[in-house]
Amino acid sequence: MKVLLTGGAGYIGSHTAVELMNAGCDIVIADDLSNSCREVVKRIEELGKKTVRFYEIDVCGEDALEQVFSENDIDAVIHFAGKKAVGESVAKPLMYYKNNLDATMNLLEVMQRHDVDKLIFSSSATVYGVPKVVPIDEKQPTWCTNPYGWTKYMSEQIMRDVCAANPKLSIVLLRYFNPIGAHESGLIGEKPNGIPNNLMPYITQVAVGKLKELGVFGNDYDTPDGTCVRDYIHVTDLAQAHILAVKYLMEGNESNIFNLGNGVGFTVKEVIETARKVTGKPIKAVEEGRRAGDPAVLIASSEKAKNILGWKPEHADLEEIIASAWKWHSSHPQGYCSVQKEDK
Repeated sequence: MKVLLTGGAGYIGSHTAVELMNAGCDIVIADDLSNSCREVVKRIEELGKKTVRFYEIDVCGEDALEQVFSENDIDAVIHFAGKKAVGESVAKPLMYYKNNLDATMNLLEVMQRHDVDKLIFSSSATVYGVPKVVPIDEKQPTWCTNPYGWTKYMSEQIMRDVCAANPKLSIVLLRYFNPIGAHESGLIGEKPNGIPNNLMPYITQVAVGKLKELGVFGNDYDTPDGTCVRDYIHVTDLAQAHILAVKYLMEGNESNIFNLGNGVGFTVKEVIETARKVTGKPIKAVEEGRRAGDPAVLIASSEKAKNILGWKPEHADLEEIIASAWKWHSSHPQGYCSVQKEDK
């Protein structure tokens, strides 16, 4: 089976690529390297023990994507490509709407021309906005608090409408909660460009001395210590869910939606204290005001994924998950920076 991964050189895409290859799949990666570099593809090949067919393209470019499908007999697509920084989406909403929605619509059009009818979409818990019920299951209402979330919401709706018009097409929407951690080898991990938007890379960059301190946004939420509670899932567990979702569709099952999380919440302060223990570093944290739109608690109910896909997270211990992230970041304090310079 041959699977196309758009954005496959990114954080979640790269880990999924490795797991797919280890499961016996052939993969094709299309990525513009705006948040990654060619070294990632080399390491995917090293870990997956196979050659990867790689296209450095923008998925928004129809001709470039057409070439990918023309040159490969694609069985299924996993769509990771897209911009993903919440703060940046607030500052540059038009860029986010244009990029993320164009990529989705362009991909669907090219898939239709080539009779590829199996798609896994990388969605997000942001589509639940500020939830009224926790843990959150797939029946909870969807609403968003930032443009990034709305691009996921709108992409989901586009896909549902296209499925309704084309009965042959089947799509699985995977709504991630908070992916963290890194591959056990320490060869691939999260490498955000610029100042991190997510808690874990921020923590580890402070731990390695790249950043002076991290901000804790809000200390007066209705939670055990006043800081936000989030559900953290190891990135390789997340990757395994994609393999099961592909299998689910290839077996002829109907379109579906699945939440992916551990079902356990930790406060920001708990994560920071655990990271201090794991790394042995002081990790200076400074309390700041709340960020607009941040829910107090986001915890997933992933029972549906467990019951239908047979998926179960293997990494539930927070120390273990943070240790895997630290193994990557401590050995790659500049990410893939030095390699990127060589490529240029």
